[in-house]
Amino acid sequence: MSYDGFRAERDDRGVLTITLDDPAKMNRVPLAARGQLAHLFAETAEDDSVRFVVLTGAGENFTAGGDIAAFMEATPEHLSRLAWNVAAAERFPKPVIARIQGYCLGVGLELALACDFRVAAEGTQLGLPEVGLGMIPGSGGTQRLARLIGLGRAKDVVMRRRRISADEALAWGLVSAVVPEGELDAAVDGVIGDLAGLSPLALSTAKRVLNHVYDAPLSIGLELEGLAYGLLRSTHDFKEGVEAFGEKRPPKFEGR
Repeated sequence: MSYDGFRAERDDRGVLTITLDDPAKMNRVPLAARGQLAHLFAETAEDDSVRFVVLTGAGENFTAGGDIAAFMEATPEHLSRLAWNVAAAERFPKPVIARIQGYCLGVGLELALACDFRVAAEGTQLGLPEVGLGMIPGSGGTQRLARLIGLGRAKDVVMRRRRISADEALAWGLVSAVVPEGELDAAVDGVIGDLAGLSPLALSTAKRVLNHVYDAPLSIGLELEGLAYGLLRSTHDFKEGVEAFGEKRPPKFEGR
């Protein structure tokens, strides 16, 4: 299937790599691509042959942002749905890793913020420059950024259009690792390697609990955590994990 501004490829490790692919325009993200990305994540959610998704950009950049001219042609109602589309990676039940280098701006940062893990190359610049256009970030940028780095820092980034360096992003907890550009693929593979031997069911449950309650009252979070904990008690993977631990062997998880 062909997509607007990106391509998708699967490998034999169960990794679906989605590549923003318009390097001549710094991987500009067309409006149509946002809905297509949401559809791709939705249809892949039930595909057991895919265990992980890596979101990256072709060439030297992740993406410098969206197709600005297209916003003047879109209806307000259409624009109001963009946040739902960009949040597809967050709704996706499996781990999603953003492989970031060069510019990660505008919708690019919003896409990365919806991912579970963000691995960046040295020299990466992250930012939300929309205020300079008389607009604000409208695909989750104001909300996820403030929750990840704090309200004061988020205001500095959004309202002053402040660029975040890779080192700052690491210090602020915005990315999980910063590595030399030549080691970026190995770092992403390292994250996949850490996750590959774990229970797919436990990973999806952990993601669901973390995403749903990170801004909820503690009492609600503890209640949902407890329910999920009890649910996993009855699974094959938990039984296998306990038996493997006792027998001092690697577990063979089946995601059930």
